[in-house]
Amino acid sequence: MKIMESLALIFYSTLVLATISVPATNSRIIHQKNNANLIEETCKQTPHHDLCIQYLSSDPRSTEADVTGLALIMVNVIKIKANNALDKIHQLLQKNPEPSQKEPLSSCAARYKAIVEADVAQAVASLQKGDPKFAEDGANDAAIEATTCENSFSAGKSPLTNHNNAMHDVATITAAIVRQLL
Repeated sequence: MKIMESLALIFYSTLVLATISVPATNSRIIHQKNNANLIEETCKQTPHHDLCIQYLSSDPRSTEADVTGLALIMVNVIKIKANNALDKIHQLLQKNPEPSQKEPLSSCAARYKAIVEADVAQAVASLQKGDPKFAEDGANDAAIEATTCENSFSAGKSPLTNHNNAMHDVATITAAIVRQLL
């Protein structure tokens, strides 16, 4: 008799756990699907849809994020791109570049440092405070800094073209996402 009671208790416990966990799993799947739709709808309103999807989908935080969270993810991409550009600039400066490249490289280093220290910080603080206008300004400024860096070299002679183009694209995507919060 005790064995039958124990088996019945195990059966009912298993049934209750299965009943509880299935809806939770389904809820998570639905939430992730809804966030995939949010990412798609958000990225449709940016100048580089596919690139936007790529960056946001590759960040695991995007599955739980709202539009502000997606904007914060993109601000982080700006920071990463700026630090990558700074690393490249420092490598180039250590190789004793031609005099015609030394000045533009130094100028670009200051611009990318400003992106990391001022624009990114401004954007993060503004988004966290719920004041997206200043976040949009920070993203737009990052795009301008990258373009100005590129234009500081003689035509076709920039060793930072890939970094500058990537920064410009990421920054314009970020600004477009932030604009959706206004």
